[in-house]
Amino acid sequence: MPSRSASCSCGQLVATTSAEPIRVSICHCLACQRRTGSVFGVQARFPASAVTVSGNAKQFVCVGDEGSRATFNFCPHCGSTVYYTMEGDVESMAIPVGAFADPSFPAPSVSVYGGRMHAWVSLPRDIKHMV
Repeated sequence: MPSRSASCSCGQLVATTSAEPIRVSICHCLACQRRTGSVFGVQARFPASAVTVSGNAKQFVCVGDEGSRATFNFCPHCGSTVYYTMEGDVESMAIPVGAFADPSFPAPSVSVYGGRMHAWVSLPRDIKHMV
């Protein structure tokens, strides 16, 4: 598999992975809505051992809807989130799909927090819904 690189808007912070995503998911939780400024977040999880990061990052720890904590790493210059880790999961790293700026990126297969999904959002028919 060729490597993929995700970066912030100014290009200073880059996460490169040499693995296929473990999972690509859509999250409708209120924390993701606020963090992204969109009505959902879309992220790909990768084995942490397959991701290398270059550049400087600032961190923001967010407490999710159910109390779990995620550490978001963003560019201190342009503010773009490039990667994040979830409390209790040292084996994986999540990267917002939009940071890859690649329209051919694999589609999401999982949707979470559907109860907070905006009524006008349409998802692929075969997507797996989780709470």
